[in-house]
Amino acid sequence: MTQPAVSNAVARMRAAWNDELFIKDGRNIQPTNYAINLWQQIKEPLRDLSHAIDPDDFNPLTAKRTFRIAVSDIIVDSLWLEMRQFFEQHAPGINLHAVPYRTDHVQQVLDDAEVDLVISGITPQDPSIRSSHLFETCFVCAMRSDHPLANRDLTVEEFAAADHLLVSFSGDSFGLTDRALHQHNLTRRVAMIVNNFSSAAPLLMETDLISILPAGAIYQHVESGKLAVSHSPVDIPQSAISMLWHKRQDNDAGLSWLRTHIEDKFVLRWQKNLEKIYTYACKQ
Repeated sequence: MTQPAVSNAVARMRAAWNDELFIKDGRNIQPTNYAINLWQQIKEPLRDLSHAIDPDDFNPLTAKRTFRIAVSDIIVDSLWLEMRQFFEQHAPGINLHAVPYRTDHVQQVLDDAEVDLVISGITPQDPSIRSSHLFETCFVCAMRSDHPLANRDLTVEEFAAADHLLVSFSGDSFGLTDRALHQHNLTRRVAMIVNNFSSAAPLLMETDLISILPAGAIYQHVESGKLAVSHSPVDIPQSAISMLWHKRQDNDAGLSWLRTHIEDKFVLRWQKNLEKIYTYACKQ
């Protein structure tokens, strides 16, 4: 821009925001407090816009970017520390923000660009949503290690008669387990509902509750001997966990870089940690 063009642009901004924005300081100019505050609010959106316009210009060592991922607390507990340590060494300007995950909002948050990625067992059947498979997870029946029903295979009648803990992101008390029980003409008592997986293990360890949970939510407590798991007496199919993104970001080099590192670090870690549980409680 020429000097007159810059002057004209500044004049228009001064009129639009009713502030001087830049004032003389000897032979130099300085931004006003209003201009400084305004810049703090708009610099990140401007950088995001720059990445959207030129997505191939991505260098993790110098990039300043925030990735938003809709994800459950299981994934956060398993992945965030390792990813942060990696970012500190190889991508110091990258931010990773976890967004509350709802199974019924997967399509919406991607359509509305509220997030860059969703890590989910739900894959919308819509051509605008892209997916990359991460791993298969199974569901186990978990309870405290000295529970009366622990350390043996349960009959479906014993299972239905127990008091159950349910993890429900939506608050709905009817889920996969209830549908499976209906095939046996049985119902269960859902005595307690929580809206995250992190709350499940402490409750199970101190009560008579049992719960059907994905193996990844409790593997550390099983290995420490604080929880016992058994094969579910009702058929709960394994769930394919995938990364999901919108097709408009197919050519986003930054997001492609992030997906690659999630796959490299996350899949290998979970396969190793879940091997023992899968061998016993997830056997077909």
